[in-house]
Amino acid sequence: MKIIGGPASQLLASRVAAELNCELALCKFKTFPDDEKYIRIMDDIGPEAVIVQSTTTDSDLILLLQLIDACSSADLIHVVIPYMGYARQDKIFNQGEALSARAVARTIEADNMITVNIHEDSVINYFRCNSVNVNVAPLMGRFVSVMDLHDPVILAPDKGAKELAASAAKEMGIEYDHLEKKRISGDTVEVSPKNLDVRGRDVVILDDIISTGGTMAEAVRMLGEQGALDVYVACIHPVLAGSAVNKLYHSGVKDLIATDTIERAVSRVTVAPMLAQALKEL
Repeated sequence: MKIIGGPASQLLASRVAAELNCELALCKFKTFPDDEKYIRIMDDIGPEAVIVQSTTTDSDLILLLQLIDACSSADLIHVVIPYMGYARQDKIFNQGEALSARAVARTIEADNMITVNIHEDSVINYFRCNSVNVNVAPLMGRFVSVMDLHDPVILAPDKGAKELAASAAKEMGIEYDHLEKKRISGDTVEVSPKNLDVRGRDVVILDDIISTGGTMAEAVRMLGEQGALDVYVACIHPVLAGSAVNKLYHSGVKDLIATDTIERAVSRVTVAPMLAQALKEL
């Protein structure tokens, strides 16, 4: 099995290769003056190829498709998309709109596809090959469990992310809850845990994706006002567009923690062990 890391996931690919004790292929990437992309896999691909490439940008998707094509000599191609761009565009609201998640999924020609905490589970069904969605929230739970927090609680930012928080909390053996918006007056909304009291406790807010950070920053501020000690923000996919990091730290967050599905400075939890296990189970 040869591990081939795309430019968006070079570090994660090397970690997956180490977990599997497999060879990491040498690849060449460049951009032409007209912004077209070029890839070349310098090593022999062999009969079984594993491509690891997140599709955070449109260019990342093009590079993934080029890598798949470059591996066409392999008998088996496994595509690992740690973070799948366009997965949040999973519904059609108006006539004439594209269902973008479906459009992207249908471009992937492989024997198997693995992704991580995809935003909407139903998107998996659009891939035209065997597809697996890996929940890595337990890895986040293990990381947080050794942080020496005071009477910690894990909070989901909304009801939709409650199961994610539950997965991490189970690993730690602690309580979890989700945040709920309560309208206090015509133009005043309070965000607070639905069931738990955070006074005097360290809090970890966990979501699958943080994009602009605006909603998370407001939650951090309000939890501080409600008596929480330190508030930490964690996510699986750190998109962190624009000034998201600045917003979060300005709001008073103690620390920002993410996985390496998107390789950022805050990516301190590697998903490589669970991806390696998923590949072994194919």
